[in-house]
Parts: sequence; structure tokens; C-alpha cells
Amino acid sequence: MRRILTAFVVLVVVLSVLPGVAAAATRSGGTVVVAADETVDEDLQAFGGSVVVRGTVDGDLQAVGGTVVVEGTVTGDVEATGGTVQVLGSVGGDVSASGGTVDVGDGARIDGALDAGAGSIAVDGTVLGDARLGADTIRLGENARVGGDLTYDGDLARADGAAVDGTVTRDEGLSVGANGDFSVPGAVFTVYGVFVALLVGAVLLLAFPGTAVAVADRATGDPLRTGGIGLLTAVAVPVVLVVVAITIVGIPLAFAGGLAFGLLVWLGTIYGRFVLGTWLLSLADAENRWAALLVGVLTVAVLRLVPVVGALTRFVVFLLGFGALVAVLVDGYRDRRERRERRERAPRAPEADDTGAEPAD
Repeated sequence: MRRILTAFVVLVVVLSVLPGVAAAATRSGGTVVVAADETVDEDLQAFGGSVVVRGTVDGDLQAVGGTVVVEGTVTGDVEATGGTVQVLGSVGGDVSASGGTVDVGDGARIDGALDAGAGSIAVDGTVLGDARLGADTIRLGENARVGGDLTYDGDLARADGAAVDGTVTRDEGLSVGANGDFSVPGAVFTVYGVFVALLVGAVLLLAFPGTAVAVADRATGDPLRTGGIGLLTAVAVPVVLVVVAITIVGIPLAFAGGLAFGLLVWLGTIYGRFVLGTWLLSLADAENRWAALLVGVLTVAVLRLVPVVGALTRFVVFLLGFGALVAVLVDGYRDRRERRERRERAPRAPEADDTGAEPAD
């Protein structure tokens, strides 16, 4: 109970330092989601590791996150800053976006203007107003349509079928994006990710130190088997949840299971960084759980800047951390069940009668 209370208190502190938790129209956290059946009847400010709008925002949306995705409807303007910004739904006003990549997908509709600055920009939907695009690479897909003028800076590629109703002009001094800059440095999101990972990792080490040690021992002792468990679980559980959700009765179970699975996946990524740090420290014959957490988180953050190596490292780290966490939880459940069964099978001491004497043979 003390460990649970410690975890709760630390999590409250973590949430309190994140911006905007007090305002009704402001949301923040690891993942911010406007559900498909949800309507936000006012302007929304969102800050998180990822921001996903599947429902409706009846107003303006201001979003900052590692990933910002608009799958549903925003009736007003959108200002988005993220490592990846995707508009896949409908926006009633203007869109201003800055990020590593900005994508207006096939079927997306922007009733106003598009102002985007990024490393790469792809437009395959409809922009009824003007488009001002600044990026190293700009691609207009075959379904792209710009109803106004297109002003750009970068290498522009237009697929057959892409339509621009107004003029097309290159402006090498173009300044675009949600913050008026060409793009937002990826270091901003890296620092945020490091901050969250360290805080959550500290909660886990304080509240459940035995689990952290067991996870690290499992992953470093048998990495191939542990990674296989992580991969199998990551593939099998979503399939099972979809099968369960087919029935009406199973929908609540699938929803609860999906939340639990998402939590395990997130914790698995944190434990994976701890495993990586533990292994790196072992190469130097050093052992310290706090140093392991710090080394693992910083190593993943640095390697994230390397396109292929970073993605591969994060995937392997996730599989090891997630697989080890699942294995430790399963083993713990089996141990508790076996102890309970042994207690139930153990012979009970003979009961004394009302006089205090034990029954005769």
C-alpha cells in the first residue's frame, strides 16, 4: 500500500507541473485524445507526447506534441507543432503547422489556408484557400487540390492529377509554420520525451523496485526469448481484443483491455530504457538503478536523432522492456496462484471442543 501511495503522490506531482491541467479547455499528458464520439464545445489547447483528435472540436485547436493527428473535425483554425503533424479529417478554418513532417492526407479537407513549415511536406487532400509551404521536400499527390495560390520554398514535386487553381510561386525567403519559423527544432520534443520518461521511470523505481530489477534481469539474461515474448504479445493481444469486441457484450471488456494493454505498452517503453541502461552500465562493471534509468533514457534520446538506427533501437528496446514486463507479471501471477493452492491443500490443525480439549482419536 505504501508503494501504491508513493506512486500516486509522485504522479500527481508530475501532472501538476505539466502545463494547462487547470483549464477546462486545456488537456495535457502522455497522450491526449478526443474520442470519436466526443465533442469539445469550445477552443482546445492540447500538450502531450501525442495529440489525436478523432471526434469534434467545435472551435480552434492549438496542439503541441511529438505527434499531432486530426482525424475528425475541427470547425475553427488549427495551430499545430509536432514531430509529425497529420491532417486526415476536416478543418473549417486555417491550418498553421510546424514539425519534422506535415501531411495532409487523401480525403482531408481544409476550408481555409494552409501555412506549413517542416522538413518534409506532403499534400494529397483539399486546401480551398492559399497554401504557403516551406520544406526541404514538398510533394503534391495525385489527389491534391489547392483552391488558391501556392507559394513555396524547397524542392517541389507534383504528381499527375495535382491541381492548383491559382498561381504557383517560389519564394526563397518564405517564413511559415505555426510559430512563424521555418520549422520547430526536433530537440524540443526530445527534451519533453526525456523529461516524461525520467519522471515515470522514477515513479516505477520508487514504487516497484523489485519489478524493475526482475525486468532488467529477465531482459539481459535471455534477450532473444524476451524480445520474442514482447513481439508475440504486441501482435496477439490487439487481435484478441478485436475478436472480443465483435460481440456487444465484449465491447466493454475490449475497451478495458485496450486501456490496460496501452498502459502496459507505455510502461514497457520506460522499462526498456531502464534495461538498456542496465546493460550499458554492466559493460563498465557498474550497477546503479538511477544511473541505469538516466543512461538508458539519454541513449535512446540521442539515437533518436539518427533516422534508421534510432528507429531500430527504439523498437528493440520496446520489445525487450515490454516482453520482460509481461513475463515478470505472468510469473508473479503464477507464483501467487501456486502459493494460494498450497495453502488450500495444507492440512488444518484439529479444532478444540468447547471444553478446550482436543478431540480423541
